[in-house]
Amino acid sequence: MNIPQTSFPRVVINGGGFAGLAAAKGLEKQELQVVLVDKHNYHTFKPLLYQVATGGLVPDAIAFQLRKPFNDVKNFYFRLTEVVKINADKNSIETTTGNLDYDELIIATGSTANFFGNTNINKFAMAMKSIPQSLNIRSLIIENFEDALLTSNIEERNALMNFVIVGGGSTGVELAGALAEMKKGISPKDYPDLNIRKMQINLIQSAECLLKGMSAKASEKAEDFLISLGVNIRKNLRVLDYNGKLVTTNGVDHFSTETIIWAAGVHGATLDGLEANCIIERAKRFKVNEFSQVENYKNIYGVGDVVSMASEKHPKDHPMMAQPAIQQGTLVAKNILAKLLQKELKLFEYHDRGSVATIGCNKAVVDLPKWEFQGVFAWFVWMFVHLFSLIGFRNKSIVFFN
Repeated sequence: MNIPQTSFPRVVINGGGFAGLAAAKGLEKQELQVVLVDKHNYHTFKPLLYQVATGGLVPDAIAFQLRKPFNDVKNFYFRLTEVVKINADKNSIETTTGNLDYDELIIATGSTANFFGNTNINKFAMAMKSIPQSLNIRSLIIENFEDALLTSNIEERNALMNFVIVGGGSTGVELAGALAEMKKGISPKDYPDLNIRKMQINLIQSAECLLKGMSAKASEKAEDFLISLGVNIRKNLRVLDYNGKLVTTNGVDHFSTETIIWAAGVHGATLDGLEANCIIERAKRFKVNEFSQVENYKNIYGVGDVVSMASEKHPKDHPMMAQPAIQQGTLVAKNILAKLLQKELKLFEYHDRGSVATIGCNKAVVDLPKWEFQGVFAWFVWMFVHLFSLIGFRNKSIVFFN
């Protein structure tokens, strides 16, 4: 992989998401050699993927070069490659471009869509975990409208204009709201000879409420906002199968559609090579202690969505969100430095700074530790939270003006 040999300890970080970047920033300008590897050479701001999928943002607005924050950092190296296996006994990783030794390894590979073993849904549904997948959704939406104009078959046209979103978490809610805004303001202008009123947006949630991790008030208001935008909400309904044409559920409702977007769950993007008992098979996540060390390994750490960390305050694990990932990445960097200086490691303590979700172009719900509010003001809070979280002035400017 053409990494120079050094007398400094080598820290390898696998993954340039929120957690991996936070760890890398915490280790910069130290007497270490830091190597960041990722299968993409850009960081993706995933909370805004739905905006790319619905045409609200261009991909460049939420992508940022991974090398750029470290241009002036000596002993930092980035390599575009994919890790296929960890050889813990040799302190090395196998990648698609060669092997690399490490002294300390940080796994920050994130998560992938969880189809719960359903091969048909995996084959025919659209996931939204990356920029290419979001662009595929955008292309499919446009293709559906174009095909709807060409067909004289009413049932076929209705299926092309019927969109099913599975999952009532923040991703599903925000995507449904964005599609509803598209139906309301953009599509009628772009397709004046197509009856856009026939476009249906169905949000299917297996639980009894939307935004399950947020407050009851946030859930209630989000549902009200979506209904006012014309979204059809189906709660306590579980999707069983999809053959590319028909969505089958465990209820009486079935949906004839050409498009199903899967936002119903994720699991960790684990790697081969570590002991089987350090992985929670159901969720495909590495078990880590409160120092973020992978179970049974002292020099392998896990951060972000790929790990499961139970604590006294969070016995059922931490939420798979950006803030826990960033905080874990920051702490791992401090613990690696403490370990090398033979100092005591610090336990991870998650500081919940709140949750936000947007519904349409000017409404949102916000849960802060001591305050809950909804509506237009919440939307402004949501916007500025995301602006401050974006990397780079250019990205902030593009998102703000859009």
